[in-house]
Amino acid sequence: MASIETIKLSEDEVRKLLAGAESHFMDFKAHSISPSKLSRSIAAFANAEGGDLFIGITEDKEKNIRMWNGFPTEEAANSHIQVFDKLFPLGADSTMTFLYYDGFPGVVLKVEVPKSKDIKYASDEKAYKRRGAQNLPIETERELQILRREKGLYSFETETISVDKITITNSEATISFMLDVVPYSEPEIWLKKQQVLINDKPTVAGIVLFADEPQAILPKRCGIKVYRYKSSEREGTRDTLDFDPISIEGCVYNQIQQAVQKTTEIIESVKVRTSAGLSPLTYPIEAIHEIITNAVLHRDYAIVDDIHIKIFDNRVDVLSPGTLPGHITPNNILYERVSRNGVIVRLINKFPNPPNKDIGEGLNTAFQAMRKMQLKDPVIVQDGGYVKVTLKHEPLASPEEMILEYLEKHDKIVNRQAREITFIGSENKMKTILQRMVKHNLIELVPGLTRYNAAYQKPKSSDKS
Repeated sequence: MASIETIKLSEDEVRKLLAGAESHFMDFKAHSISPSKLSRSIAAFANAEGGDLFIGITEDKEKNIRMWNGFPTEEAANSHIQVFDKLFPLGADSTMTFLYYDGFPGVVLKVEVPKSKDIKYASDEKAYKRRGAQNLPIETERELQILRREKGLYSFETETISVDKITITNSEATISFMLDVVPYSEPEIWLKKQQVLINDKPTVAGIVLFADEPQAILPKRCGIKVYRYKSSEREGTRDTLDFDPISIEGCVYNQIQQAVQKTTEIIESVKVRTSAGLSPLTYPIEAIHEIITNAVLHRDYAIVDDIHIKIFDNRVDVLSPGTLPGHITPNNILYERVSRNGVIVRLINKFPNPPNKDIGEGLNTAFQAMRKMQLKDPVIVQDGGYVKVTLKHEPLASPEEMILEYLEKHDKIVNRQAREITFIGSENKMKTILQRMVKHNLIELVPGLTRYNAAYQKPKSSDKS
């Protein structure tokens, strides 16, 4: 059994913990509960978005208060840990910590459960999923299939559709693609090899990639709607809608190009009031392109809804139907990889000038583009049954603020480091900023260094120590 860290909490931390509410991401259990029942909570968290489980905290429902009542010793939690370790190996799918506070009885066992790659089953051999503050059992095969799809273990893109194969073997989209990419092969033979034509029936992937009008075959599953709201409010309203929503249809390759073009065109027409008067709303086209591409390629095509691109006065929201697949969360999405629609992602990359040139790097490119334009990072959230990416028209902190923040945690900074954290490419421009900060006594040169290896630090006179 792996060693479990023991942490002493402060009075403020204990107060916050006991005041916490059970939710989609947090659960409290008495230490007397059986390990097998606790495995339901672990499975439910792992099959949803993950969460924290605290064992050793009871609730007085009459007084509506929680009380610390931990395991008398760490060893007393062994039976719980053994069950967890068997179902969810430590270091892989869960992290455990003992918590204690002087004056309160025993230790509380905290289990941090991340979203899992595969489906987790409790001790009763049932799968559970967290919804709100409840652990709901997966009762039917249909519910289990939905969970498999959400985990990326099954994709709707592989389903065959009962339409004539000519829909994709003789479409304009396919003929154009074949002439450009594989002129030496016949469409039907090639499509069968790519597994988008199975038993003479096109798959969902085949339809969205190669049909001329996928929306007629898969209504409300593969369209894009673009909205313009004259508002900065959280939600758009009919009163603030500038014009009727624009529908963008066609195969996904053309859709992405048209959606980026139309979105950029609308954004450029928007004027916002600044201290200098009315100015055009500007975003890096690379960020718009990558986020729309990501929404189209990774949406859940089983869900009957369109992708929604909403342009506000102060931001752009892109909503893609479906939850994040597999173990992907908003926190790890930039460095973890799971492809819900692997066939679509692979084949669209074969098109001339593919929208996903660097597979897996799209959102990273969007982040870099926003930073280069000195705008805040995109915000990625799971909003109900959608993944929502927001581009905010808000500037990053000033270079001076970033440099001072860096020096709160580091002894010194050099020009190269300052350029890296502020996303300023010019060495001379950064040199000017640093010299201006020295002039205003915000920083000072580190003594004993030459101009070739100059470094900067907080003024020693300003230190309180």
